[in-house]
Amino acid sequence: MNGSISYQEALGKYHIQKQSEKGFPAVELSLDEKQLLTEFHPDHRHETITNLQVGPNKGDRCHKQIADVLQADSRIDAADLAGARIRETDVLVIGGGGAGCAAALMAAESGAKVILTTKLRLGDSNTVMAEGGIQASIEKGDTPQSHYNDTLKAGHQKGNKELIKKMVMDGPETIRWLIQQGMQFDLNQFGDLLTRKAGGTTANRVVYFRDYTGLEMMRVLRESVSNSDIDVWDYSPAVELLSNESGHCAGAIISSLEECRYIQIKAKTVIVATGGIGRVHLNQFPTSNHFGATGDGLVLAYRLGAKLRDLDSFQYHPTGVAYPQHLSGTLITEGVRSSGAFMINALGKRFVDELKPRDIVAAAIIRECREGRGVAGNNGMRGVWLDTPGLEAGNPGIIKQRFPKLMKLGLKSQIDITQVPMLIYPTLHYQNGGVVIDENGQSSIEDLYCVGEVSGGIHGRNRLMGNALLEIISFGRRAGAHAAKNRKSRGHKQISIDHISNLRRELMQNGMPMSTKSPLLFPEYAQYDSEKNITIRNSSTPHCGVCD
Repeated sequence: MNGSISYQEALGKYHIQKQSEKGFPAVELSLDEKQLLTEFHPDHRHETITNLQVGPNKGDRCHKQIADVLQADSRIDAADLAGARIRETDVLVIGGGGAGCAAALMAAESGAKVILTTKLRLGDSNTVMAEGGIQASIEKGDTPQSHYNDTLKAGHQKGNKELIKKMVMDGPETIRWLIQQGMQFDLNQFGDLLTRKAGGTTANRVVYFRDYTGLEMMRVLRESVSNSDIDVWDYSPAVELLSNESGHCAGAIISSLEECRYIQIKAKTVIVATGGIGRVHLNQFPTSNHFGATGDGLVLAYRLGAKLRDLDSFQYHPTGVAYPQHLSGTLITEGVRSSGAFMINALGKRFVDELKPRDIVAAAIIRECREGRGVAGNNGMRGVWLDTPGLEAGNPGIIKQRFPKLMKLGLKSQIDITQVPMLIYPTLHYQNGGVVIDENGQSSIEDLYCVGEVSGGIHGRNRLMGNALLEIISFGRRAGAHAAKNRKSRGHKQISIDHISNLRRELMQNGMPMSTKSPLLFPEYAQYDSEKNITIRNSSTPHCGVCD
């Protein structure tokens, strides 16, 4: 990066310029949007892209860090399963976020016996990190067609049209279903749902609850699951999928972190809803993702033979905290910009329309910093200002009323955000690609469903604010109902992990190292109890291997 202007100097310019410019127009981009993305968006860093050498996507473009986990050896082999307990169920849901809970609820409602396993606790997920809201065409003058058009355009025309169609048509019913579950939304004085506009859209379409919509959604989903007959297994990540004699998905190997042993779950259908991959920190970016977002579902599905797509496309949310360092990457909702907050460079100038699609806005911020118009924080990070004081000045009380989570973030940063702007920089936020699915969330492997961020095709190469929360409920419910209906009357005759042998053979034939193990389960900086690990290693009991 080129030199940037110091924090204190830029803060002085911010005050002077903000007070002197009536209307405060954004500066027109001197580059067209395609050139801006090519030169500044992280997806276009050619040195980070490779071609996969093994698996169903052999030859396809893929980010190198994703390729490393997709083309790694398994954590287990057949000997690890000797003496492992076996449980059976109709539907196994892997993942306890919004998509997993929605799928489990619909499967249980359809009469299936359901086990839901989650790496951490039920609800620990990217869903609770989502702040901005949910898109649904419920306003007069808005239509599902407009929602469809906006989604397809924002994704650079690369989204699966049938999947987008299903999602936007599900929008209004999704909101009704969530309200029936007990979810709250912000209302006007007449009791109608408030809406706001997302970047890259043509209408006010996002319904929300303050600036913690995802947390509120997860609250009601967690309550609904807890009040059902769904068998929830906390601290139980999946480390491998099982297949039957026909190559269909037949369950999973679960690693019990509490008992430190493997458990086999035989299932007639399996729904993977493990979320994204932000904690791999692609391109060394900070992330807004929760601690368990390490791409486990991509690895498990790929090993079994599921086709993936768009493995070189990721979303970097424009407004992640850049300073202070210990909060780096923390999300600031797009709703702040939707409500009128500007982004301002170190010279006190606006430099982009804040409600352009997210990839455009993120690339514009990176450009300002690279070309010396960024603000230099004391932690070595660069960024630009988010003009929260300007928003508050134009709408007194709006931050406290509409954005209480942001207010708390300001307190953690020791900043009065009604008086001082926040320093922001893009944060790794979302995995645009994933497992190829159909309209019911079914992958290319029979009896294996993948929903939520682990799936691909809906958002193309860039996602709109509010479409993620819509997608997880829309396709979570679809997958849950279809998986329950599709379950066979009899279980599988034979189950195995033979596909691991095929993986190892292919890795060796291509001269690839066998030292790396996946799924990762946790970030590389996670700490484990080494003494407990020694005890487990010296035991004859099959252990979970997480501490390896």
